[in-house]
Amino acid sequence: MAKHAVLSSGAKLWRSLPCAKSELRLELTLACGQTFRWRENADGHWTGVIGGRVWTLTQTEDTLWYYVYTNQGGAGGENSSEDSLRAESVTASHHSEVEEEMLRDYFQLHVKLGDLYKEWGAADSHFKKISDIFTGVRMLRQDPTECLFSFICTSNNHISRIQGMVERLCQALGSPLCQLDQTSYHDFPTLSALADSGVEERLRDLGFGYRARFLQQSAKQILDTHGPQWLVGLRNVPYLEARDSLRTLPGVGTKVADCVCLMCLDKCEAVPVDTHVWQIAKRDYKYTSDNGQKTLTEKVHRDIGDFFRKLWGPYAGWAHSVLFCADLKKFQHLKEMKSLKQPQNEEEREGECKGLKVKREFDGHEKKKKPKSERQKKAKMSVKTEEV
Repeated sequence: MAKHAVLSSGAKLWRSLPCAKSELRLELTLACGQTFRWRENADGHWTGVIGGRVWTLTQTEDTLWYYVYTNQGGAGGENSSEDSLRAESVTASHHSEVEEEMLRDYFQLHVKLGDLYKEWGAADSHFKKISDIFTGVRMLRQDPTECLFSFICTSNNHISRIQGMVERLCQALGSPLCQLDQTSYHDFPTLSALADSGVEERLRDLGFGYRARFLQQSAKQILDTHGPQWLVGLRNVPYLEARDSLRTLPGVGTKVADCVCLMCLDKCEAVPVDTHVWQIAKRDYKYTSDNGQKTLTEKVHRDIGDFFRKLWGPYAGWAHSVLFCADLKKFQHLKEMKSLKQPQNEEEREGECKGLKVKREFDGHEKKKKPKSERQKKAKMSVKTEEV
């Protein structure tokens, strides 16, 4: 049985791209809730599916390494003639170029993240403080079908449970790709597979609840009303038009529509707003325009989005994702590590010095001062001696 690839056990079989960690950090980008299919199968090694292929990714300080698994059923063959080997070499070279381009597109490596961080930090002191810890959080450019139907599963849900649902969805309806260390990998289901009349009942049996109906009905509506290329085509229309079009689908509200716009439809200005982001706006930016509103209305959603777009500019959605990532419980240890390394300010140093002095006196490391009355007596005696 094939095993997950590990860089240390055969680097020659891997390919690489120059990419600094300041431009991409896999452990943040792949685990911050914008995609749900990547798993860390070994230390710093992440395995998932892009474009119908299974990949393992890892990185060093200035390099992104990737391993693409071949179709297990198609391996082998007896023919070893020179013509055959030459053809295989050309095919492998072509695949290598295609896969490199797929990876660049998926991570949008043409966008210079370091430059954006500088712009956002100059405009926003809170972002500057956070970004010093959470570098390299990029927006992915996902397949629109996978992104949309994954986010329909996010309603009233949390990341770990969404991951399980998306995995069951792929195993039930997606084409098998390969098996590694007893883990089976499947492609994401096609619109046709999702739209089948028996899908709702099947997904309810798998624990999808009311979301099962939304998944099946949205797929059917897209195929019946728009056609299979409609989702990809939304990349070519303005942000608000794309968002409103998505909102016509069952189970797609404003937040889900904004997530899809941002994470697969090239709408970098889209700022998905949920109660989590609302709290960030109020807590860290003293946002008060909601006038004490208790629920997240369409107006609050629009106003918070406009607030952040004005603050951060055309890539506001990317900046928002850095703060969202920084607020997740799973990453709080990074803030704690940073605080331990922070140099002390003047007041802290002064307080520590005072504490050390008290400790020394308590431990007897400094001479104990004599009472004032005794010192005064000695002073008087020395004066009398001089007078004599």
